Amino acid sequence: MFKKSTSYNQITARMIVVILLITLAFAFAYTEYIKRDVIVNLAKVDAKKTSRLVFESMFSAMQKGWNKDDIQEIIHRLNKVEKNLEIFVYRGEKVASIFGDIEKDRFARTTDKSVINTFKGEETLDIVNSDIIKYYFPVVANDKCKSCHTNTSTGDTLGVININYPITDLKISLNDMINIFLVLIVCFTIIIFILLFLNFNRYLLAPINNFIKTANIIKKSSDIKQRVTINHDINEIKSMQVIFNEMLDSIEYQFYYDHLTKLKNRKALLEDLDNAKDLLFMIINIDKFQQINNLYGDEVGDKILVEYKNKFQELLPPTTVLYKMHADEFGVISYGTIDLLEFENIASYIISHLGKYEFKISEEKTIFINLTIGISHGSTLLLPNADMALKLAKKDKKHYLTYNDEMRSLKEYENRLSWTKRLIRAIDDDKIVPLFQPIIDCNTMEIVKYEALMRIQSGENDYIVPIHFLNISKENKIYFKLTLIMLQKTFAMCKKTKYKFSINLTKDDMSNKEIINFIEEEFQKSDFASDITFEILESEGIENYNEIINFIAIVKKYGATISIDDFGTGYSNFEYLMKLNFDYLKIDASMIKNIDKDEKSQLVTKTIVDFAQKIGVKTVAEFVSSKNILLKVQELDIDYAQGYYLGEPTAVI
Repeated sequence: MFKKSTSYNQITARMIVVILLITLAFAFAYTEYIKRDVIVNLAKVDAKKTSRLVFESMFSAMQKGWNKDDIQEIIHRLNKVEKNLEIFVYRGEKVASIFGDIEKDRFARTTDKSVINTFKGEETLDIVNSDIIKYYFPVVANDKCKSCHTNTSTGDTLGVININYPITDLKISLNDMINIFLVLIVCFTIIIFILLFLNFNRYLLAPINNFIKTANIIKKSSDIKQRVTINHDINEIKSMQVIFNEMLDSIEYQFYYDHLTKLKNRKALLEDLDNAKDLLFMIINIDKFQQINNLYGDEVGDKILVEYKNKFQELLPPTTVLYKMHADEFGVISYGTIDLLEFENIASYIISHLGKYEFKISEEKTIFINLTIGISHGSTLLLPNADMALKLAKKDKKHYLTYNDEMRSLKEYENRLSWTKRLIRAIDDDKIVPLFQPIIDCNTMEIVKYEALMRIQSGENDYIVPIHFLNISKENKIYFKLTLIMLQKTFAMCKKTKYKFSINLTKDDMSNKEIINFIEEEFQKSDFASDITFEILESEGIENYNEIINFIAIVKKYGATISIDDFGTGYSNFEYLMKLNFDYLKIDASMIKNIDKDEKSQLVTKTIVDFAQKIGVKTVAEFVSSKNILLKVQELDIDYAQGYYLGEPTAVI
């Protein structure tokens, strides 16, 4: 499972939020602690003073001989001084034994924990709900007290004074002060983090984002010649930029330079040829270099290449650029004002100095190396033209040749002649074979038919597609022989299997009497015509519809079906198209190959499907190369599908 990605901005924001929350929580807890501590200390001091005043008032009264009723009157009067102030005095057991006990005093001495603790000589302070102070002050006997309280000793607790009063005023003032302090902390913290974020963004996040954007531009453009240029004064960012650019320098060097000779390589040459106009170009070939390399080894071969590189650089003018191409070839582009005649003179000059070059392998062994040069000029096809001139120079044993249009015609003629011989040999050796590609029902996803595709078998699992020999076979009027072979082998396969088969026919095939007679004879011998579909290539453009209509009538008489292939590329006359009485429409690959992304292709295809459904024929989508294309084909209600995603052409079913 992949972890969810994030960004520095998100990380920074999370860090700030978490740290801010922690800071606020700590500040809040600390201020609450300070507030409670201050309240406790202030309340204790204040209550203790009040208790001392109460005691002194009572003590003065007792010295004058006032009884307990007089003392209660004093307490009652003190309670009226402040509305929210409550004063309670509890006698101890020793005082009660002399002067008489009071029920509330006895109850407090036995049930109130605070009173009990205070009678032990401890001051007790309780704050109830942060609102009410309850202070218990022990009245401790001294020498003066023993004159009246004869049953006591110095240090005995004679009674407890309990003072209760609200701390609202104190709390409000403290809350205001501490809340202001808290607000100041929060504001200060936020300001600090904003400043930190702005600086973090300016000096780290922004440069890194710019760096990433530039790197993505380089990646998308596939242009490794670009470099990251971020103007920034942070040393780490500069170092990262330098390292990245040095890495690109290294990649570019490996990509565009030959590691042995340190010259620009074939890739660099192709780009330079594409980006320039009206150039002069030559290929310098070291004759029989492969034999020398095989005989004397790679080390000797490398020395020869490096030495020739040095010699070429000495002989070539400064307005030229030298390239290392294949193992035994160098390329030269002239960017100066040199004309073609001067460039040919440079080739002649190189041949005269290095054409019979002596290379010393050892003290005893020296070999002689020859060169051949092909020259081209212009703006297009410089490399293939120079290569053609080089091959002809080798063939004619010339030191160098310059390309001209006659060479192209000669090359094309030789190519056609070579393919004609190869086709005839393939027919004689029974190398014309059908490969079968499945056609799938879009609803059931089952194979319902196979299309027979013509190939030349050039190896055990190596096949040549018709694009290389189709036109040449037609020019030499041997294509009908290929069609007959395909019909024979496809019919044979059809008779052996349960599947239906389709086979392509050209307009010339359908007017060829030998082909028509062969089809009729086969259909008459065996009852398999209903398993055969003939695909008519729409892209050829039909001129004589009567011959096609006649062929269709003949094969349909036996039960065969007709498919219009490549529909959408050739027919313009729908009136004649409808006369063909076809059963299938195979939608052209140009509409299917991008149908999952191209809305125009979807619209056109939908129109074709609607047309086919209205006239009662089935539709087939070819070139289904991915799952997305298949899903779109099914969505558009196409009946059948065919393509490499569903199955490649194979020799065996």
